[in-house]
Amino acid sequence: MKSPLLSLPGAVPAEGVDEGVAAHYGDLFREQRALADGAGFVDLSHRGVVTVTGEDRLSWLHLLLTQHVSDLPAHQATEALILSPHGHIEHALYLVDDGETTWAHIEPGTQEALLAYLESMKFFYRVEVADRTADYAVVHQPAGSIAEVPDGVVVRETPYGRELFLPRGDLEAYAAGHGPAAGLLAYEALRVEHHRPRLGFETDHRTIPHELGWIATAVHLQKGCYRGQETVARVHNLGKPPRRLVFLHLDGSEVHLPPHGTELRLASEGADGRKIGFVTTSVRHHELGPVALALVKRNVPVDAPLLADTTAAAQETVVEP
Repeated sequence: MKSPLLSLPGAVPAEGVDEGVAAHYGDLFREQRALADGAGFVDLSHRGVVTVTGEDRLSWLHLLLTQHVSDLPAHQATEALILSPHGHIEHALYLVDDGETTWAHIEPGTQEALLAYLESMKFFYRVEVADRTADYAVVHQPAGSIAEVPDGVVVRETPYGRELFLPRGDLEAYAAGHGPAAGLLAYEALRVEHHRPRLGFETDHRTIPHELGWIATAVHLQKGCYRGQETVARVHNLGKPPRRLVFLHLDGSEVHLPPHGTELRLASEGADGRKIGFVTTSVRHHELGPVALALVKRNVPVDAPLLADTTAAAQETVVEP
């Protein structure tokens, strides 16, 4: 769904899964600094929006999600995952309940598969699930923002800022009164800085929550009764995940960032060494320079210099081995 804010001056469209919104508006680092200072907003209107209504909505979602939501207070933000029977991550939901409706925004293009799964699990529960992507646009206000929230708009308040479920028809008027707009590349740079995983970027078909640190924010370890729970409990209580998320400082002299999927090797083994992981997201940060998130094998020494293809990379631990 193409955002009307692509008509703003300087807008350069994003590509791939983020197609439909602006990658930047002409000055990546200025946009990052504005967000870091609590100014402006980010157009995330390409993300999917799903709602669940009905008196059983929270108790029903509690049975399906990794998070404890049966007693979720109104207006309290949370996040949750849906796992495969083997515990692999299939969906990531960013949730808030307004007292009558549970709202979630999700990765672009995943709403059809998510709704199909939710519909298949309704059984006798008094719930209704709807795709509201055509009606609502997600807008991010950065942490520290003093911008007012329009009346009646549902908000997720998080440590990283506010996420507004804005009526899609109000998006241009909102932009006119709440600028400057910052592009998705600025938003992603701050996400990487804060080590926050993203479905489809830090995940592949076999990722489990422990590998990304999602256990701390999206999984409640004292509840059962959800698909994949056995894997979560077994790894938490008896073992270690096979891979771990790391933060990489990349060689700043390189012109091109290593793209998603770039193979990682130990620098001591050179470019022909064995593969020990891959880059998941790489960005240019206004203070840190070129940085990235990556998944590496658990037994990779935490202080070992790495190579991302030919780019030197120094690692910081995100998930302990």
